[in-house]
Amino acid sequence: MKKYITGIGISREKLDLCFIQQEKVLKEEETANTTAAVRQALKTFLKEAVAETSDVLVCAEYTGQYIWPLCCACKDSGIDLQLENPVQIKHSSDMQRGKNDRPDARKTAAYGFRFQDKARLYDLPQENITSLWQLTSERDMYVSDKSKYQGQLADQERFMRKKDYKQKSSCLKELIRRLEESLSQAAAEEEIKTLIESDETLCEQHRQLCTAEGIGDKTAVKMIVVTKGFTDFTDARKFCCHAGVAPFSYSSGSSIRSRNRVSQRADRSIKNPSAHGGSGCRHKVQGGTARLL
Repeated sequence: MKKYITGIGISREKLDLCFIQQEKVLKEEETANTTAAVRQALKTFLKEAVAETSDVLVCAEYTGQYIWPLCCACKDSGIDLQLENPVQIKHSSDMQRGKNDRPDARKTAAYGFRFQDKARLYDLPQENITSLWQLTSERDMYVSDKSKYQGQLADQERFMRKKDYKQKSSCLKELIRRLEESLSQAAAEEEIKTLIESDETLCEQHRQLCTAEGIGDKTAVKMIVVTKGFTDFTDARKFCCHAGVAPFSYSSGSSIRSRNRVSQRADRSIKNPSAHGGSGCRHKVQGGTARLL
């Protein structure tokens, strides 16, 4: 059990920190969301409390890229870090009205104290996996924007004046052309390939994934990124739950008897390629015809 729990509310520009001991608030402060500022805030508290790094657990909500300075600061300081799903923290506390960063930090600290025996400590992924995540996110952004503009180009022609549509379509076509140029240059694709080939472990994982039926190059890379090189999940069932492809029962009493179905609480960036790959595995071409397995 940790002696001190630090709850942190994260936003883009600043962090709200709440230091507690046995649910008693010792200190609250606000600091900039930079590695140096967070490191200094933690160092100052350790000095004031006459505590060791092993006495402290930092608990925060996972908020995407905004957690990067906090992760780096905790790693540099040797302090344990727990990143929790915001929904988990919200549902574990009392009903809240309004929104404020300081009470959120207190709530996160209370959650960390109450469930510290179940804390799952967070480690920064390898540098190559972090780079892969950035590159795949960039590629997905280009593909998503291109699809969005193409949809507007096709759908709105019948519902606008020709003059207005002509002006809008001209702008959209130019945007699509530039996105296609960015995708065709394949700079991200080459960097992804180079990163995988330069890492023996990632290269072997990618090779084994691509040998599976229904898994292509992009899906294999996505699975490596999501699982952080197959270190984030202890078994396949947990990964399927995360991806939203594992069925769950929906029944209660004598009135609710629904068929098993998947949950919408899932990482959809991996759910779609996983589902498409699974659908492809169901059919096997033999003699020019598709046979359902």
